[in-house]
Amino acid sequence: MRNFWHSARLMAELALREAVRKKLVAVLLILSALFLGFYLFGIYKVDDQLNQRAVEAGLEGRSRTGLANAPLMYATMFGMYLVYFLGSLMSVLSTVGAVSGDIESGVMQSVLARPVSRTGLVAGRWLGFALVNMAYVALLSAGLLGGVFLLTGYLPPEIWPALALMLLAAALLTGLTVLGSTLFSTLANGIGVFVLYGVGSSGGILSLIGTISDNATVSMLGRVANVLMPTNALWLGASYHLQPELLRQTGRGVPNPVFGSEPAATGLVLWAAALTLLAVGAAMWRLSRRDL
Repeated sequence: MRNFWHSARLMAELALREAVRKKLVAVLLILSALFLGFYLFGIYKVDDQLNQRAVEAGLEGRSRTGLANAPLMYATMFGMYLVYFLGSLMSVLSTVGAVSGDIESGVMQSVLARPVSRTGLVAGRWLGFALVNMAYVALLSAGLLGGVFLLTGYLPPEIWPALALMLLAAALLTGLTVLGSTLFSTLANGIGVFVLYGVGSSGGILSLIGTISDNATVSMLGRVANVLMPTNALWLGASYHLQPELLRQTGRGVPNPVFGSEPAATGLVLWAAALTLLAVGAAMWRLSRRDL
């Protein structure tokens, strides 16, 4: 057990150093800054236009929580959806070769020749990349929401529960990608995880189609997709917390594949956390019995 924790800590540190050495962090910061600047400029223009409309209507100002501010509210939520998508993309691409890359390059034999346990190696790889991916989501969210607040004075409600669900989605995707990295080649792993991500996204679309067509079978398929891959369901729950009460009342009872009208079910959140641990545990079991 002591060797496991030592190996996990060592591999986590190596994963963090690898991200820095490959300039992954630097590239992400630059590209994220460009994204934030581009999107926040759009937010600024929206806010400026809403202010002009208020002046033309003879108003001294507009309510930050009223219907007149709905375009800005939706623009902020769409921005957070982009943060969720970029975080998901980052979680897969940064981790896709966590184990398989070292096996294919022959580095794994050199690492395991030292007193490093295979289970600790997998746990450390997941922990290191999960920290990088979750930090990325947190920093990008803080940059977007902070920028919106500084430019417009608007801040969505219940930010912390929403951020927690988004971080859980990043940890889950990282865990599933690490598992795939112990089962498949790097390329096959990336394709497979993106297909799973698509299955999760289809859950919201199928639920929408089932509701509109009043088809119980299609609605059930949507629920099954959300359980098999709960990342999209976690986002829908996060988006609910980001909506002011005005938008919640407006969207209640109206199916929407992008923004949720209800908070995430406790059972679904617990299942997503359990699935993360199961994926990491299965990856540890697989590598411990795999011939290299």
